[in-house]
Amino acid sequence: MNIARFSINAPVTTWIVMLVCLFGGIWGFFSLGRLEDPAFTIKTAVVVTHYPGASADQVMIEVTEPLEAAIQGMGQVERITSSSRPGVSRIDVEIRPTYDGTELPEVWAELRNKVEDAQLRLPQGARTPIVNDSFGDVFGVFFAVTAEGFNDAEKHDLARFLRREMLAVDGVANVELMGLPEEAIYVEPDIALMKNQNISPAAILNALASSNSVAPAGSLRQDGNKVRIQTPEGSDSVDEIAALSIGVGGEVLNLVDIADVSRGRRVDPGVIIRHDGLDAFTLGIAGLASENIVEVGNRIDARLAELQAEIPVGAKLHPIYQQHIVVDEASTAFLWNLAMSVAIVVVVLGLFMGPRAAIVVGATLLLTVVGTLLFMAIFGIEMERISLGALIIAMGMLVDNAIVVAEGMQTAMLRGKSSRDAATEATAKTQIPLLGATVIGIMAFAGIGLSPDATGEFLFSLFAVIAISLLLSWVLAVTATPLLGHYFFKVGHADNADAYSGPLFRMFAWSLRLALKLRWLVVAGLLVVTVGCYYGFTHVKQQFFPNSNTPLFFVHYTMPQGTAINTTAEQMAVLEEWLLEREEVVDVATFVGQGATRFLLTYASEPSNSGYGHLVIRTQSEPQIAALRAELDAYAAEVMTDGEFRSARLVFGPGSGAQIQARISGKDPEVLRDLADQVMTAMTGATPNALLPRTNWREQELVLTPNYVTERAQTAGVTRDDVANLFNFATDGVTAGVYRESDRQLPIIVRTNPDAGLSVMDQVVATPTGAVLPVEQVIDGFTLEAQNTLIQRRNRVPTITVGVDVPVGFTAAQVFAELRQQVEDIPMPPGYKMEWGGEHEDSAKANESLGRQLPIALLIMVLISILLFNALRQPLIIWLLVPMSVNGVAFWLLLTGVPFSFTALLGLLSLSGMLIKNGIVLVEEIDLVRAEGVALDQAIVDASVSRLRPVALAAATTILGMIPLLTDPFFVSMAITIMGGLAFASVLTLVAAPVFYAIFFKKDEKRRLAALAA
Repeated sequence: MNIARFSINAPVTTWIVMLVCLFGGIWGFFSLGRLEDPAFTIKTAVVVTHYPGASADQVMIEVTEPLEAAIQGMGQVERITSSSRPGVSRIDVEIRPTYDGTELPEVWAELRNKVEDAQLRLPQGARTPIVNDSFGDVFGVFFAVTAEGFNDAEKHDLARFLRREMLAVDGVANVELMGLPEEAIYVEPDIALMKNQNISPAAILNALASSNSVAPAGSLRQDGNKVRIQTPEGSDSVDEIAALSIGVGGEVLNLVDIADVSRGRRVDPGVIIRHDGLDAFTLGIAGLASENIVEVGNRIDARLAELQAEIPVGAKLHPIYQQHIVVDEASTAFLWNLAMSVAIVVVVLGLFMGPRAAIVVGATLLLTVVGTLLFMAIFGIEMERISLGALIIAMGMLVDNAIVVAEGMQTAMLRGKSSRDAATEATAKTQIPLLGATVIGIMAFAGIGLSPDATGEFLFSLFAVIAISLLLSWVLAVTATPLLGHYFFKVGHADNADAYSGPLFRMFAWSLRLALKLRWLVVAGLLVVTVGCYYGFTHVKQQFFPNSNTPLFFVHYTMPQGTAINTTAEQMAVLEEWLLEREEVVDVATFVGQGATRFLLTYASEPSNSGYGHLVIRTQSEPQIAALRAELDAYAAEVMTDGEFRSARLVFGPGSGAQIQARISGKDPEVLRDLADQVMTAMTGATPNALLPRTNWREQELVLTPNYVTERAQTAGVTRDDVANLFNFATDGVTAGVYRESDRQLPIIVRTNPDAGLSVMDQVVATPTGAVLPVEQVIDGFTLEAQNTLIQRRNRVPTITVGVDVPVGFTAAQVFAELRQQVEDIPMPPGYKMEWGGEHEDSAKANESLGRQLPIALLIMVLISILLFNALRQPLIIWLLVPMSVNGVAFWLLLTGVPFSFTALLGLLSLSGMLIKNGIVLVEEIDLVRAEGVALDQAIVDASVSRLRPVALAAATTILGMIPLLTDPFFVSMAITIMGGLAFASVLTLVAAPVFYAIFFKKDEKRRLAALAA
């Protein structure tokens, strides 16, 4: 049974299919989830352990090492990286990419068990490790909240109110607050009075420790009832803490008699946040993965609008990033691009095939697109950057199926055949080749979408949407297209036997005959052009992911290791002031001490570092960024000389860290630092384009170590801990207890008054007998030394990473090629190794993942092509064309200067699919014409002429349909790849394939002629 004839004979069935696609697609469009990027699980957990008082080296040996050893025993672990700083260990545990999101809860439970078991081996003083498995949560609705005129307690009340209300919004998964003022109760004793009254700091600490504690007080049973006894209320105000009593030598003193008690901000907070120069805190809101982020964002906006009456006057929410708006704009832009592409297809077809054919093919294309949306909704595939790109990638092949059937049917009807006979003739010859070519086109992307690792998870929607749309296009091409042709195409006269007698067809036939006569010259020309284009391709810029079109860019500023956070904040204020005077700047969000909350999937927040400053700068439009960034870089080079300044664009893919990185691993930190210096020298010496060389170990810090006099100290009963606590009391302060205020717990810190003008040597230390001694009696001065205060490890081996950036206008691949050899020539001592990271590693991993899957997909594609023809020579002819598809790509990328990015690679795969499809249909047509007894050369010419219009129109509609994408930064590289490649591929299909066919079947033709002569 012929499907096309059945679709005309049973129009109700066909109309049902068409209407289901149309109205189901409309429903699907409004039902589809909307995301910025595909739902993707970041398979990383962070283990943080505090070890107060320990050096970075002690933290590494005593805390990081035993925890890493325990975690390494998990078979699911891909990589362990760690950083050890004074008092803090941070371990990043990355799980193998083959584990999907549904398996992670079990993995994290095992991780917690491993960490809990290892905790028993940690030293005394190390606190309980904290396992954070929500490290990858994306808070896509991100606000800065300013509250001018509010005190710190009121800001906390406001934050608590906003968080509670946002968590109540339907579809919200989590709300994160950051940058709230850190307050403390400071108790600053008078050192002179303490000496006179013989009061030790320990007496004050003991009095404060239980001032507001909570402990069980038991219960009473009376008359069969149980009455709980509540802990007496503690000191719940600063005045009450000041009135605490201290027993000294049988006498009782009030704390206020010997110390000042006050409430204030912490001197060194963990993070400082400002928005447009005003103190702020941030409110990050994450939506549920199963929810439409556009709808969730709209609900959040609506709820905030309702709350305006309850939010105190003076409090303002400033959006830093609103994912739902970005996604909605991207979806709208895609619809416009899609509408323009369909309109271009209809116009081109109307010009060259007539308005009737344009309506038939345009309607089929529209049904295919909306039908794809229906199946996306059914299978739960969200509308995001990758799935929308898949529809665009498939566009060329979607058009081709309908054009082949419509052109064949229209031509047959012009020769006088009925619509049913014309549909039967058109599809009988092409439906199986088109189906085979469609499956081959799908398989070109199977290696990406079905990869069992992170690449496959991220790009699965690409494969799924292409598979759905291409299969649906074939179904509609052999059902809807014939039925619409039955309604719109007119039957001609039988004397219109030659539908290809026009001047364009005659000119092409003449050119093809000439090419067949000069076939070896044509082959030689193709070979030369191909070799030249492959050589030219080596000069095409390479780029992993393009810059985003969101009008945001970043500033990273790192001061020397150990810089106080307030000093860093003062430096960032200089940049803020300059930026806020610029008209093109909409707002500036400042983060000091660490990066921002993860508000994008591809955003990696910088870990805690008091010397780090970060700006998120929004401009009025994306094109303004380049000039503003250049001026900002120049300004910073003049005034920001105390630290390392760099600006960075927001990219569509992973963009954290330096663009070019070299990792050196080994045991000795001194050797690692020396090798890192050699690598930095080699990089900057190899090319002036290696900018801002740096290492992730940063600078060494100066550290003071008291020289503990063991004999004198032990005689007095003063331990090393006593000395350490004393100096802590004299500088940062000792936490003696907590002051409870609603759900907040403010530390009570006992310290020397920083304005008292006392040095650390003016302190006194208490002995077990109650006597007070000057500290100089138990120590013999200090030793000053430089220490590593940031030790990085990778898979339990100390590893230092050297990074450089590249100038604007250059790609990382270009600069990497300039410096690679000089770095690799540096000899590594035994036990040390160097490996590349950065964009080179990311790109290599993606290509490696693709390379592992492509051979299987390629084998299936080859087998399908062989089965279609049940022969070897025809598939060989088609596959010979594929390597030459790069020719047009290389030429146009070189001409436009656009880099070959990951999206261009996807475009190249699509291009290969279109080329193979055209080749299959053409070679099949030549076989059919030859089977009628036509001579070889004439059969080649006749078949090629009959395929001229479908191939040319499919190419023209696809190329012109890509024009709207030339303004989209994410798709421009792919668009140029398809446009330039398809133009040349069409020539390959219509000239190279016939020439190769003539060469491969020349002997068969000789045997046929000899048999006829006999």
